[in-house]
Amino acid sequence: MFSTVTMSLFMGFLATLRLFVLTLVFSLPLGLFISFGSMSRFSVIRLPVKFLIWIIRGTPLLLQLLIIYYGPGIMGHNIWGSKDGGRFLAALIAFVINYACYFSEIYRGGIQSIPVGQYEAGQVLGMTKRQIFWKIILLQVIKRIVPPISNEIITLVKDTSLARVIAVYEIIWNGQSFIKSAGIVWPLFYTGVFYLIFSGLLTLLFRYIEKRLSYFR
Repeated sequence: MFSTVTMSLFMGFLATLRLFVLTLVFSLPLGLFISFGSMSRFSVIRLPVKFLIWIIRGTPLLLQLLIIYYGPGIMGHNIWGSKDGGRFLAALIAFVINYACYFSEIYRGGIQSIPVGQYEAGQVLGMTKRQIFWKIILLQVIKRIVPPISNEIITLVKDTSLARVIAVYEIIWNGQSFIKSAGIVWPLFYTGVFYLIFSGLLTLLFRYIEKRLSYFR
C-alpha cells in the first residue's frame, strides 16, 4: 500500500511541479512589465494598472480561480471545455495573473529603492536610460528583491494546492482521494513530506543565490 500511495502522490506532485514552474516562467517577466506600468508617468496607464493590482491583491486566489474557470461558462461561453487540459490552463492563468501582480510590487519597491545617484552616474558616463536600467539598476534590484521574491515563490509551492477546487489533479487531490477509495487518512498527511522537501530545496537554492550576489554590498 505504501508504494502505491507514494507512486500516486508522486504523479500528483508532477502536476504540482508543472503548475509551479509554468507560473514562474510567465509571472516573473509579466510582473516586471506590470511594475513599469504602475510607475508610468502617464496616468492613463498607471491608474488602470494600479487598480488591477489592488483587485488581485485584495481578493483571495481561490476566488480568482473560481471566477476564471466558471465565469465564462456562466456567461454562456465555456472556453475551457471539460478536459483536464482546460482546467489546468484556467488554473495556470489565475496563478500567473495573481503572482505577477505580487511580483510587480516587489519589483517596484526594488527599483525605487535604488539611489538617484546611480542613474546620474550612468548619465555622466553617456549611457542611455535603457543601458542604465539593464546594466546598472537591474543587477542591484535583483540583489535586493531575492529575499521577498523567494518568500513568494515558496508560498507558491503551497498555493498550488488550491488548484484542486477546479479538479486539477495535483498532489493534495491524489492524497485526499485515498480517504474515499481506501478509507485511510495518512496519505493526505504524507503529502506534507513532498512539500517540506521541495520547500527545503528551494530555501537552500535561494540562500546560495544570495551568497553569490553578496558582492553588491
